[in-house]
Amino acid sequence: MTARWVMLVLLLVGCRGAGTAASARPVPAPRLVLISLDGFRADYLDRPGARHLRALAARGVRAERMIPAFPSKTFPNHYTLVTGLTPEHHGIVANAMTDPLLGTFKLSDQQAQWEPRWWGGEPIWVTAERQGRRAASYFWPGSEAPIGGKRITWWKAYEHETPHETRVRQVLEWLALPDSQAPAVITLYFSATDDAGHRYGPQAPETDVAITRVDSAVGAVVDGIARLGLRDAVHVLVVADHGMTEVSRDRLIVLDDYLDLGTVDVIDWTPVAAIQPRAGDEERVYRALRDRHPHLHVYRKGEVPARYHFNAHPRITPIVAVADEGWTITSRAYLARQTPPGAVSGAAHGYDPALPSMGAVFVAAGPGLARGVRVPPFRNIHVYPLMAHLLGLRAAPSDGSLDSVRHFLRR
Repeated sequence: MTARWVMLVLLLVGCRGAGTAASARPVPAPRLVLISLDGFRADYLDRPGARHLRALAARGVRAERMIPAFPSKTFPNHYTLVTGLTPEHHGIVANAMTDPLLGTFKLSDQQAQWEPRWWGGEPIWVTAERQGRRAASYFWPGSEAPIGGKRITWWKAYEHETPHETRVRQVLEWLALPDSQAPAVITLYFSATDDAGHRYGPQAPETDVAITRVDSAVGAVVDGIARLGLRDAVHVLVVADHGMTEVSRDRLIVLDDYLDLGTVDVIDWTPVAAIQPRAGDEERVYRALRDRHPHLHVYRKGEVPARYHFNAHPRITPIVAVADEGWTITSRAYLARQTPPGAVSGAAHGYDPALPSMGAVFVAAGPGLARGVRVPPFRNIHVYPLMAHLLGLRAAPSDGSLDSVRHFLRR
C-alpha cells in the first residue's frame, strides 16, 4: 500500500489533504475506526513488521495484552468486542453451535450469519444508528444481520479474498464524506495473521510476512486519516480477537479412545469440545470422559469454572470439554483423512483466555485517548463502553465498564 494510491482516493472524493481548506473547516463530531487483525497475538507488536502499529501506539495507548472471552475463538470474540457482552450473554458461544429453533450456525453458512435471531445484545454500530449517527462495516461478524431490527447504513458481505487495498480505499471514501453524512463508526477486518498462524505457526517467517501485510494496511488507514485532515476527529482502535499457540501430532486427545462417537453429537471440536449427548445420556457421557486424559478437563453445563463465564446460555451444550494449551481434541476418522495420516501441525486458539499466548493486540490513538501510555492486561468486554464514550453515545447495558479503562482516556 503506497501513499500514491491513498492520494488518488483523496483526490477522487474531492479532498486536498491537510491543506488550508481541510484545516479551516470546523472539527466534526468524534468518529472511530475499529480495525481487527484476526489472530494478531499481543507480542506480534514487537516483531519487525509491525512498525506502523508501534508508531500508532507511541502516540496513543498500548495494552500488554487484551484478554479474550472464552472460548478464545473468532466469532465469539469479535461479537464481544462490539457488544461488551460475554458469549454466554450475547449468544455467539462458538464458531459452530446449534439452537433448537434456528438450527445450526457455522462459519461456512452465510445465510445463518444473516439471521438476526442468532445475535443478542447491541453492537456499537446499532448503538450509533439508534442515536442518529451512521455506521459502516467492511466485514465484521454480525454486521450482515439487522440486529434488533436495525440495519447498519453501509456493510459488505464477507469475501475472504478481497484485497487489503480495496478495503482500505472504501474506508477512506467513507471517512471523506461530508461531516453530516459520514459514518461515526467504521469496522474493518483482516484475516492474514490468523490464516498464516494456523497454517505455519506463530514463529514462522510466513507469519512475519502476514504481520507486515496487515501493518501496512493499518498504516494506510492512519496516513489517509491524516491526509483528510481528520486526525483530531477520528479515533483508531486496532484489536484482535485472540492469540495463537503451536499444536503438534504429539499432543492429541482422541475422543473415540474413551467414547463411542455414535452416541453423541460433537457440535464444535477443538480445543473446546461442545458435546451433545442423546437425551438422558448426559451423566454416562460425562463419566466416560472425566479424568480420562490428563490434558482434558470435562464439565457439565452449569459447572464450567466461573471465570470462563460460560454456563448460562441455552446454546452451551450439556458437556463442555476443554483442552490444555497446545493440545488438540480430535477423532480417529479425522486423523485418517490428513496427509500424511495423523498429521497435525501449525497453531490454534480457543484455549484458556488467561494464557499469554491467547492474548490479543490492543493499540488505540485519537483525540480522546492518552498519549504514549502502556496499560496492563484487560478484558475485551471493556472495549464497547470505551468506544461509546469516545463517540459521545449512551452505551447499552453490557458486561464491560468504562471505569475499568478510564485510564486510557486523555486527561
